[in-house]
Amino acid sequence: QVQLVESGGGLVQAGGSLRLSCEASIRTFSSYAMGWFRQAPGKEREFVAAISSTGGRTYYVDSVKGRFTISRDNAKNTVYLQMNSLKPEDTAVYLCAATPRNYAAAWVSRIYYAYWGQGTQVTVSS
Repeated sequence: QVQLVESGGGLVQAGGSLRLSCEASIRTFSSYAMGWFRQAPGKEREFVAAISSTGGRTYYVDSVKGRFTISRDNAKNTVYLQMNSLKPEDTAVYLCAATPRNYAAAWVSRIYYAYWGQGTQVTVSS
């Protein structure tokens, strides 16, 4: 059974940093692109960042470019999201997801992701 488990969320002041991790129990993890989404109360789930199966390509939503960095370690079946210069508007539940589609045009859409984690809460205080 495939499981994605996020960790690393918490409460941080504006301007601070957090590093999220997502460990996946996918046997063929290195064949999946991985994405991070977030969902704030009362809002739609929003794409944040994605990384190709080998880690060679990344893609970000404009609002986090230059502040967030996605990376992965295929030997550990883990994807990371380093979040710097956090803002109150970054407050949300952050979820990781896996997709077999290894091209950026698919990464921004929830419908192409096969597996999802339960999420980890990130709260940024002003």
